[in-house]
Amino acid sequence: MINLQLLGRFFLLIGALFIIIGGALMLFGRIGIARLPGDIVIQRPNLTVYIPLASGILISLILTLLLNLIFWRGR
Repeated sequence: MINLQLLGRFFLLIGALFIIIGGALMLFGRIGIARLPGDIVIQRPNLTVYIPLASGILISLILTLLLNLIFWRGR
C-alpha cells in the first residue's frame, strides 16, 4: 500500500530542490560563473559543444559537503 502523505512530501521536496537549483543556475549566469576555467567549449560552424568539467567537479564538492553536514547533524 502506498502512503500518499509520504509520497506527497517526497514530491514537494523534489520540487523545492528544483526551484533552488534553478535559482542558483540563474544567479551563476548573471554573476558570470557559468563558465569556469577547465570547462571545455568546442565551437564549429553550426555546432557548439560545451563540456562543464570544472563546473561539475565544483558542484559535486559543494553538494558532498552540504549533504555530509546535513546527515552528520542528524546523528
